[in-house]
Amino acid sequence: MPKMKTHRGAAKRFRLTSGGKLVRRRAFKSHILEKKSPKRKRSFRKNVEISPADRREVAQLLGKK
Repeated sequence: MPKMKTHRGAAKRFRLTSGGKLVRRRAFKSHILEKKSPKRKRSFRKNVEISPADRREVAQLLGKK
């Protein structure tokens, strides 16, 4: 059986933390930032954990579990 390849698009968007959590970048940070408050923009800096509904699929794309 051949090895399973990592989905390169997913590898650029998601990562696995040392604790085993899957994290992603927050949405809405790329453009049209003038109208967004500084407090809101600061919160976009933090990574957020992937929702439980999507974890299995993302892990499979990354070749984990």
